Amino acid sequence: MPNRFSCIVAGLAAFAVCVSAVRAADPSPQRAEMAGYLLVPHEKVDAKYNAGFSTYVAAWPLLKNYPGQEFQSGLFGTWMFARHDGQKPKDQYSDIEGGLGWWRDTRFATETPKFIMGGVALNFSEWANGPGAGKGRDWKKPAGHYAIAQLSPWVLWPPDGLNLKQGTSGELFGYGYLPLPLTSPKKTTAGKDVPTGNQCWTLFLNTGNFKGPVTFFLPYFWSKPTVDKPELGGLFLDTRPSEPNKAVQMETQHVPAYTATDAKGDTYARVAPTLFPAKAAGDAPLIHRITAYGRAALWDGVEGWFNGGKEVSGTIDAKASAVHMFKGGGGATWQIYPPNTPREKKAPVAWNSFATPAALDDTTYGYKWAKEAVAKDGATITLPEYYRLTKDPKAKDRWAVVSASEVPAETGLAKVTFPQKRPASQPYVTPDEANSSWKKPGPATGPFEAKLGDGSVVTYHWYRFADQPAVLNADLTANERETLQKRVEMLHKSWTKDREYLPPPTIGKLADLDPAVLVNPPKGLEIGYVPIVTRQAKKE
Repeated sequence: MPNRFSCIVAGLAAFAVCVSAVRAADPSPQRAEMAGYLLVPHEKVDAKYNAGFSTYVAAWPLLKNYPGQEFQSGLFGTWMFARHDGQKPKDQYSDIEGGLGWWRDTRFATETPKFIMGGVALNFSEWANGPGAGKGRDWKKPAGHYAIAQLSPWVLWPPDGLNLKQGTSGELFGYGYLPLPLTSPKKTTAGKDVPTGNQCWTLFLNTGNFKGPVTFFLPYFWSKPTVDKPELGGLFLDTRPSEPNKAVQMETQHVPAYTATDAKGDTYARVAPTLFPAKAAGDAPLIHRITAYGRAALWDGVEGWFNGGKEVSGTIDAKASAVHMFKGGGGATWQIYPPNTPREKKAPVAWNSFATPAALDDTTYGYKWAKEAVAKDGATITLPEYYRLTKDPKAKDRWAVVSASEVPAETGLAKVTFPQKRPASQPYVTPDEANSSWKKPGPATGPFEAKLGDGSVVTYHWYRFADQPAVLNADLTANERETLQKRVEMLHKSWTKDREYLPPPTIGKLADLDPAVLVNPPKGLEIGYVPIVTRQAKKE
């Protein structure tokens, strides 16, 4: 006969089984997410095209409603690494990997993407997204905050990211990085016997309302980590050429979703309405004219000009370039899963059931969409929202597309909402101490204000180029800064905003920058002065 204690234990065990069964059958929706990569294969080009790249990528609202700061995704882009002869060094991650998208630290986000530069110093010790924007927001511990210099006198760069015109939906955003010899090579860095190269990787834009160079990475950003690790001197982008054959992908880290299980034990998912560009025929360019450049495209001419030679227009020579070709193909690693799901248990989305990667022409990549799987909505299509967890031919879990009518009402998925949420409006504020590089020698004039389409107001001042805080923190002597100032003045006089720089696209329409970020220098400050944003805050 069992004793009282064993009966109690048996009863508790039975109760636990009952509770477990109730939980297993609980159909209420649980929070989840969709994430992964879209992979874009393209043909390689000759290794001699190692002086930068340009591309045109579609800009569009990935989600119908911006869901808040958990959402993080880039649009299509690339990673530009330094090229090395022989075996690539290990444990020395450093590159330029920015682009269009949304990030968890975006403070003034909307459905329209923003652009960041995304430079990464050794193993993410620092990163730089634009003038005044680096790793974290603590100016007492700058980590990439001074890495990027403002070059253009016509474009404001907000610390939250460069704004596109609100409502952009499928237009092509043209950008690229080419090195300019704006500084001179240095044999020492921060007083130590390690070199710093003179490659100033410069961002060129081609948009509907602005064309030309905007900003550049100061070489010290790449060489700074070698002060403590001299064995790494000369291995980064301040010195090394670029790798011409780069990965092209779209990296999505979080799209909101819900999952629920019905009484039969079948699991369903619903994801936030996710959009992609589409034309009347259903296909739209997502990536166009990925181009790699040789040094003759721009560097050689500018170097000769700075040394007393012929003036250079700034137009990048397409004859010294190679365009990557597309043949179609590609893959997707998008998965849907609840938080904290182990990697091996994350089930993929049956992406190929509604999207077929295709070369729309030799230099253009996109998708052919299954008509029965998507709904037209102006210039975009909406991806399938509902999925059921099934097995693929190899008996592995896979999320298969289902219609809303196929999802049992008991799951509650039809009633979940994906509301629009705006992030916190904490302002960006730059140092205000009287002895800081923002105040000594300080701006030539200001403050001025610009009201941006994202609901923020930026305050900016006009600085003499060599007196902007980034240049003052770039390990340059006074004489080196003055040489840099003279070279920038040469560019300001010659490289006007009314000409082509990057080779233009052969299809599509160009996206516009937010008109509010376009400015004109005050009278008398047209040459050698640049606008620097000192504050960004929500409109009152």
